Amino acid sequence: MTFTSHAQIDWDEQGNPHSREFSDVYFSTQSGLDETRHVFLKQNDLTNRFAALAAGERLVIGETGFGTGLNFLCAWQLFAEHAVAGARLHFVSVEKFPLSRCDLQRALALWPELATCAGQLLDQYIAVHDGFQRLVFDGGRVTLTLLIGDALDMLPQLDGQIDAWFLDGFAPAKNPEMWTPELFAELARLAAPGSTISTFTSTGWVRRALNAAGFKMRRTPGIGHKWEVLRGAFVGWPEDVPRPAVVKPWFARPAPITTQRKALVIGAGLAGCATAASLAARGWQVSLMERHGDLAQEASGNPQGVLYLKLSAHGTALSQLILSGFGYTRRHLEYLQRGTDWDGCGVLQLAFNDKEAERQTQLAHAFPPELLHVLDQPTAEARAGIALSCGGLFFPEGGWVHPPALCQFQATHPNIQLLAHHDVLELRRSGEQWQAWDGERLLDEAPVVILAGAAEVKRFPASAELPLKRIRGQITRLAQTPASEALSTVVCAEGYVAPARLGEHTLGASFDFKSDDQTPTTAEHQSNLELLQEISEDLLKRLGADALEPEYLQGRAAFRCTSPDYLPIVGPLADKQRFLEAYAALGKDARQVPDTVCPWLDGLYINSGHGSRGLITAPLSGELLAAWLDNEPLPLPRSIAEACHPNRFALRALIRGKI
Repeated sequence: MTFTSHAQIDWDEQGNPHSREFSDVYFSTQSGLDETRHVFLKQNDLTNRFAALAAGERLVIGETGFGTGLNFLCAWQLFAEHAVAGARLHFVSVEKFPLSRCDLQRALALWPELATCAGQLLDQYIAVHDGFQRLVFDGGRVTLTLLIGDALDMLPQLDGQIDAWFLDGFAPAKNPEMWTPELFAELARLAAPGSTISTFTSTGWVRRALNAAGFKMRRTPGIGHKWEVLRGAFVGWPEDVPRPAVVKPWFARPAPITTQRKALVIGAGLAGCATAASLAARGWQVSLMERHGDLAQEASGNPQGVLYLKLSAHGTALSQLILSGFGYTRRHLEYLQRGTDWDGCGVLQLAFNDKEAERQTQLAHAFPPELLHVLDQPTAEARAGIALSCGGLFFPEGGWVHPPALCQFQATHPNIQLLAHHDVLELRRSGEQWQAWDGERLLDEAPVVILAGAAEVKRFPASAELPLKRIRGQITRLAQTPASEALSTVVCAEGYVAPARLGEHTLGASFDFKSDDQTPTTAEHQSNLELLQEISEDLLKRLGADALEPEYLQGRAAFRCTSPDYLPIVGPLADKQRFLEAYAALGKDARQVPDTVCPWLDGLYINSGHGSRGLITAPLSGELLAAWLDNEPLPLPRSIAEACHPNRFALRALIRGKI
């Protein structure tokens, strides 16, 4: 696996950023804004299209070459000026060589008239690593999905429809790989009916190639030194070109909900609160239903959780999900109170044996140093502030989070109503509504229900057979001492310990597959102390933990919920029996794709199985569900969304003849 490197920027005497890779300027300080507005905004008729959007409607712009974000910021500014309050803008852009935050800040400082939007972009331009990265602005009104990587690797993985294309790679002579028939075919595949397109180049072969891909292009007067530019519209897939492969029906999008935009989210932990927040930002009314008296009362109620990135050097589905989810969560934390709700103090994973050290070396070669890098033992000690027996892998953008604070932040949207002490025991279908019942009491109803209650989802027939497993985890709370204040980063081995929050360190966490009891035990407090000793004998003594009696320690136990492949289960639910009947042929030939619509349980979705990674995977999974429900571009590659899909288990069982 190779990682994307930052753009190498030189600056000319006028302050223009110049790409060392492509020997070309990103924009001209004399005419950059005028060119963007003329070539991309005007030729795609965005002023009128933004003004025509009704509340609840959305326009999706796609772009090849994010660069400095100038086109995005100009589009956002125009949208803010002309669109009604309830309309939304979704901007999707691919970039092979993203600017560093420092270079981006320097480039955008050249445009004071864009300062309001540019400042928000810079605030959220954090943890932007390879793959799909979602950034959210203006309370969810504006969404930016960055595809970090080569366009011909990224765009085929995009699941969405684009209403207007900005074709803005460096000039064809400088960057021919961005101006190919293969790329134009991807633009056509993603084009919504009536999609428009524009580009600054008027080169004949570019116009002909776009025409051949299904766009009807024409030259139009340019601006400044650009005498002519190209604009066009998508008129349909060419008859003489093979159509792109259709999405397999068991992973296809269910039909959009056309009735009331209301949803019941069952479970007010990280998964439920994130899902509620993503839907509410899109104008949905959400009833957040929780059996306890408040949100974040189960596994999401721990005082500290760690932004723990268990990655693979081989680009697995889980690793890609973690990389995208980490960035999304990390950007959200900027809205919370640092020091109380979270702290970006970094995470140090100790190389506690030879196997772990080898794994860390592989990771250090597979990912950029901004994400992770190896520290030798003296450097690791200096970074952690305590004595350590070995070095390890350091994640400078990581840290700890107070999960209830994140849940609280997500659940405060005015479109969300928290219904505490609402224990949903049964779901009934009534017409186009799902009804939530507690015995004989009707709690609420809506066309959409999202099951987000970890392993409790198994109480409902539609999700009862999903292979979810409860894992008991116990943390131990240790009072901060003057000596333990030296701990300056989260340190992990088999367990973890975090710098103090409000005078207490969190230590843990145990893994118990057998116990169903949530009462903290002396044995697991003892086990946690042993984990601490393995992390640092020095810290054990600084905390006075070597003299503590485990039976008198305070802590908390809760249940994580995980799946056999360690990926979460996120997406629409199908009727299992009808699913098996519809796709029975797969048991004889897995290569078949029966032309049968999946028997969806209309409006029923799930967000569960996050295990110990909920801080990283649950918030982005909420975005994934909202994207499905609102028929917008997914925040993850299609292959990753499919890898997390609830239907994967029934599909595997059919193919392997297990049913």
